[in-house]
Amino acid sequence: MEQKLFTNEKILQWLMYFSEGTQVDLEKVKLLDITRRNKNLIPTVEAHSAVLAFTETGNDDIFYRLWDAGLGECTVWYNEGSEPRGTLLSSKVKDMINRGIHASAGMLILNPDARSTYKIGMQNSSFSRGSIHYVGSEIRAVILNKMHIAQGDTVCIVSGESIAVEAAIIAGDGTVIAVERHQDDRDTMEANIQKFGLHNIAIIDHLDDKTMTALPVPSLAFLVASASLEQEIRCLLQINPYMELIVYTLDFHCAANLPALLEGLGIGETEVISLSVSKLTAKGTFVREPAPWIISGRS
Repeated sequence: MEQKLFTNEKILQWLMYFSEGTQVDLEKVKLLDITRRNKNLIPTVEAHSAVLAFTETGNDDIFYRLWDAGLGECTVWYNEGSEPRGTLLSSKVKDMINRGIHASAGMLILNPDARSTYKIGMQNSSFSRGSIHYVGSEIRAVILNKMHIAQGDTVCIVSGESIAVEAAIIAGDGTVIAVERHQDDRDTMEANIQKFGLHNIAIIDHLDDKTMTALPVPSLAFLVASASLEQEIRCLLQINPYMELIVYTLDFHCAANLPALLEGLGIGETEVISLSVSKLTAKGTFVREPAPWIISGRS
């Protein structure tokens, strides 16, 4: 059994400590042990009015990252020790940016502006600038809708950087494997991981048996079509023959030929859809964004 720093008994003790010292409604508290693998604090605080986070010593920039994500007005309740006893203190995140975590303990973060639901299809301005040309937010929203990502899913994303970020937020208890072939794109992906406070994204530079060996097996994959598309699909199906696949392409011939290719690889229930988005400009004219085809199928 996995050894946990915060056992059920410890968690209950911290809950009792904060319930006695604050007016927070425990029914609304989200528990998050960020000492465990792949736990995302920033998206959790953004989506919940009260988060009881369990941390370990040495996390020196945790409050700076919360402030940098726009959460400076959140209130943090904490104490100076590693046990749930003694004086209970409170401060705004913006007043704690130079303070790290000096003891393994629980802290209660209150966010009065929390959104209880995640907004699919973030604006492109939300992402880090870099080498990546992000797909339009409306098209990304449709893609994510087609993916039907669950909270604990393992998802492989090939050259779909903004898709990987949003998938990691949705699959907060899962893992996103981001395949980025070029160093500039990997650097931009790392910047997005830092910006959104994501700990459940693993970046690899190509897709094959060796790079996937130490990673969890994905059940779902999103791929931007490229010259290596067939090889990448074959690799994924060797790892999981029951993989669900979604392919994005701007090439009509690729879209037309993909159903036959997928069928030959044992993928059925193929669906091909075309997306078109036009936006009205300040000059009163419509500008059409690149119109992709989305091809999906499952074993």
